[in-house]
Amino acid sequence: MAAEIVNPRSESADRTGPEGGAEPLDPFDPVFALHRGGKMAVQATVPVRDKDDLSLAYTPGVARVCTAIAEQPELVNDYTWKSSVVAVVTDGTAVLGLGDIGPEASLPVMEGKAILFKQFGGVDAVPIALACTGVDEIVETVVRLAPSFGGVNLEDISAPRCFEIERRLQDALDIPVFHDDQHGTAIVTLAALRNAARLSGRDIGELRAVISGAGAAGVAIAKMLVEAGIGDVAVADRKGVVSADRGDLTDVKRELASLTNKAGLSGSLEDALDGADVFIGVSGGTVPEAAVASMAKGAFVFAMANPNPEVHPDVAHKYAAVVATGRSDFPNQINNVLAFPGIFAGALQVRASRITEGMKLAAAEALAGVVGEDLAADYVIPSPFDERVAPAVTAAVAAAARAEGVARR
Repeated sequence: MAAEIVNPRSESADRTGPEGGAEPLDPFDPVFALHRGGKMAVQATVPVRDKDDLSLAYTPGVARVCTAIAEQPELVNDYTWKSSVVAVVTDGTAVLGLGDIGPEASLPVMEGKAILFKQFGGVDAVPIALACTGVDEIVETVVRLAPSFGGVNLEDISAPRCFEIERRLQDALDIPVFHDDQHGTAIVTLAALRNAARLSGRDIGELRAVISGAGAAGVAIAKMLVEAGIGDVAVADRKGVVSADRGDLTDVKRELASLTNKAGLSGSLEDALDGADVFIGVSGGTVPEAAVASMAKGAFVFAMANPNPEVHPDVAHKYAAVVATGRSDFPNQINNVLAFPGIFAGALQVRASRITEGMKLAAAEALAGVVGEDLAADYVIPSPFDERVAPAVTAAVAAAARAEGVARR
């Protein structure tokens, strides 16, 4: 039985065009056809066929369950959907490649995220777009919503606010809080890098990486590579390499400078790429071909900006042994859907109180392991449609949660 979410606009309703006039959308455009009415619905898991069913699912029977939960609050995980549902929360300030488009315009993406949770991880998720952007407001709102959910996936919140919001929510709540733009990207990147290194007969401890972009993804990737034992990694923003001698760094970038750039590099991104083993792009823009050519022999180029990679694969392949992008029409797509469904499925399975660094590293290791002996230059990361991915990540995350003492069952 499905409780349908009805689109308040009928098939014949006018659409408001950019000048405020009525502008019907093209009914033959497959994108708009697919999104009409939204991409989700709520479906009941129990029947309500007659008065007996109704008395069990709702009043008076439901009162007994409510009373039991009031007396033993932990029962909420067994007798409601709380322990199996994630809130997908955004303020619409950093949506995909679209930027600050606001909460309403972000909803198609949040719906998409929710159906990916279900499709790839079997996890129910609810999109929540907030009409506020202040750190205090967002934290307070999510804390008040949290009793309904087993986890919180923060999505498309701009840096640097996203760092503080995640940290404060992790401190305030006893359920997993995970900013996918940061950690999902970092986990998949690390998995691909591990396999690229394995393909070339090297360990990641032998590699020097350069990251273009010091936003949410760039910071998280750098920290995860350090945690995983990268030889060295430097991060470049619009003003060049993030280094301790710069006087214009935010608190986040100051911390980043203390963790990275052992070589003490300064100057531009192009300067840092000279002799580097790995390029990781999460910033947009274009890297000059000459800079790519200056990298070490057998380098790896992960140009992940969408829709236009920082280095076009045709250029990257001239100089790099392994090339990855964020696009589905090239091999080696670095796609967060490889990570977040299994991560939350594993965390919810054991009712973890948080997602630890060890759980993230375990997810990356499991994801890399799916490739196995099929490893090749055009296959260092599996497809999102590989049915082995989510179970492998789920099991690894659940085991790591237990090992790190954050599992509650």
